Order: sequence, then C-alpha cells, then structure tokens
Amino acid sequence: MTKNKAAPAAQFSPYQKIVVAMLAFLQFAVILDFMLMSPLGAVIMPALKIGPMEFGLVVSAYAFSAGASGLLTAGFADRYDRKKLLLFFYTGFILGTVWCGLAQSFESLLAARVVTGLFGGVIGSIVLAIATDLFAPQMRGRVMGLIQSAFAASQVLGLPIGIYLSNQWDWHVPFLAMAVFGLVGGLLVAWKMQPVNAHLGQPQAHSPWMHLYHTVTVRRHLLAFSITALLTTGGFMLMPFSSAYIVNNLGIDLHHLPTVYLVTGVCTIFAGPLIGKTADARGKWPVFLFGSLLSMVVVVVYTHLGQIPLAALVAINAIMFVGIFSRIIPFQAMAASVPPATQRGAFNAISASIQQLSGGVASVVAGHIVTQAPDGKLQHFNVIGYVVVLTSLLALGLVWRLQRGMAAAAAAQPAL
Repeated sequence: MTKNKAAPAAQFSPYQKIVVAMLAFLQFAVILDFMLMSPLGAVIMPALKIGPMEFGLVVSAYAFSAGASGLLTAGFADRYDRKKLLLFFYTGFILGTVWCGLAQSFESLLAARVVTGLFGGVIGSIVLAIATDLFAPQMRGRVMGLIQSAFAASQVLGLPIGIYLSNQWDWHVPFLAMAVFGLVGGLLVAWKMQPVNAHLGQPQAHSPWMHLYHTVTVRRHLLAFSITALLTTGGFMLMPFSSAYIVNNLGIDLHHLPTVYLVTGVCTIFAGPLIGKTADARGKWPVFLFGSLLSMVVVVVYTHLGQIPLAALVAINAIMFVGIFSRIIPFQAMAASVPPATQRGAFNAISASIQQLSGGVASVVAGHIVTQAPDGKLQHFNVIGYVVVLTSLLALGLVWRLQRGMAAAAAAQPAL
C-alpha cells in the first residue's frame, strides 16, 4: 500500500513538467535581466557619459531595491493566490525592463533599475513557493536543479545574444528584446498555470505585519536565512571581478572570454538536473557536503592562478561551478521544507531579500579588498578566496545543524 502511494510521486505528471518549464523560464528571464548590466557596462558608460562609480550605483540599485521589496511584500505573500501574485510582479518587471530599454540618461536608467528590482526581486521567491507547493519533498531536488539551470542558460544563450544585439545596434536593444521575450513567458503562465491557492484554505492567524514578525522570529527560519546570506556572500564576492581577473591576471584574451562562460554554462545546464536527481536519491546533506568541499578546494586554486592555458581555465571554472551548484541546489530543496505552507511565501520573500542585500554588501566589501595595479592586474584577489572558504565552512556547520534539527522534528511527529 505504501509502495503504491509513493511510486507516482517519484514521476512528474504532464502538468508538473509544464510548470517546471514555465518556472525555469521565468527564472531565466529575471536572472538574464540582472546579468545583462555587467557585460553592457563598457557600452553604457560612454553612451551616458558616466563613470564606474555611477555605473556601480546603477548595478547595486537593482540589488538593494529587490532586497527592500522582499521585506515589504513578505507579510502579504501568503494571503493571495501565488499565480496572481507572480503575474502581478512579473508584469511590473517587464515594464521596468522596457523602461531600461528606453532610458536616455543616467537618472532615467537608475530609476528604471530601481523599479525593475522592486518587482523582479520578488519573482524568485514566488517561483520557489510555487515549486514547493506543487512538488513533494522527494521531487524537490530535481525541481530545484532544473530551475537553477536557468542561471547557466542565461550564460550560454542570453549573454552572447545580448552582447551581439548591443554590438549590432546599441545597448537599449537587449533590454527591449528581453522584454518582448519575457512577455511570451508571462502570457504562457497566465494561460497554462492553474491557480496556486491551497495555502489559502488554512487559517492565517496574524495580521500581515505580525505574519512577517512571526516568520522572522522562528529559530529554524533564522538558521536558514543565515545560511542563505553566507552562500550568497561567496558568489557575489567572486563574480563582479571574474572577467577582469581572467583577462588581466590569467592572460586570457578578451575575445576568448565568451568561450569560458559558454562552456561553463553548458556544463552547468547538464550538471544542474543531475545534482538535483542525486540529492533526491542520496540525500540533500551528502550532496551539499560534497559541493562545499569541492568548491572550497577549487576556489583556493582558482584565486591563486597565474598565466594559464584557455582549456585549463575552462576546466577549472566548470568544476568550480559544479561545486557551487552542488551546494545551492540541495540547500534550496532542504530549505523548501523548513516553513509550513502558511508561511512559505513570506519565508521565501525574506530569503530572497537577504540574498539580494547580502550580495550587494559582499560586492562592496570585495571592492574594498581588491585593488588594481598599474599594469591592470588585480591584487589581493586571493584574499577573496580565503573569505569564500570561511563563509563556506560557516555555512557547512549551519546546514549540518539545520538538517539535524529537521530530522529530529520529523522523528518526533506522531505516526499516522
């Protein structure tokens, strides 16, 4: 009897497959919009006659407005049909992206990025809440693996296309093309996705602000939020300087830089679902432990490299990202089971907010650690590697505590 009940849950239904594809598409759109700014910086700065400081403000404006948005909406996130909530914020995100494509001044672009962040920053948390609502715990590793593959797809497909469109016309075109492309996904969600409102049948015991307070003050939630901050810090310290480090320190020609990201992205697209499947089959904690150890070793090697052949760099970069994703995917699948259904939207909104804010802070801290020598080489980049290892060790200890606490709570539940 138990066997018969468990067997169907291991397979995705046709509708669940459509849902995963739609959620991955939305993640792809939001991540691509965020990532487009970095490679277009070389074009946007001279076009708007701004310097690195103003451009840095434009980039960070998205992260900080997204972080504020997550906190502001957390109290209301569980009081609406998640599909309607998703479409509301996604519409604002598309309009903000259109504004970016029409901006003709620094002030206009800055305002556009603030609006895009206010709406786009919440989408990822709603996507995770929907995935958790619609998929059983033993399927969530695969779901998170497929959704996280959107990050890799944005590197493989989005960035080269964005750079190409910018070179062919100007920097506005990638944003306008992104808005048109994203609109198709939004219409598909409106048409195909069924209402996600099962959580509304359960009583909401508190007002929106008390709901936020009670979500933030749960000990297990605080533990998960701390892990999210630590995992985000490492990535955001490495990412902003990676292209400059590869070109100036490792001696890779600028024209070969897309190859590094292309191959890394392709490897991650294939690795993401495999990591998720392994996490479901072997357990989230063992996969997280493996990913942490692998990423720590490779990050130390990566941040101490000298001149290196392209093939060797591509291999190291691909392995590093496999390690990083082997931490992110099992942790997201594990964290999905932390809050009850009635707090899931608020929990994910706060988690997304922490992710954005800690990422913004990490970028600022990294900017104070790394300096540039007269010959263009980055100095003290190895210090970033040590900081990443430290945050990884702290995250490892906290995840161990989290999974032990969840296992103890599950064992204490009375058998039905």
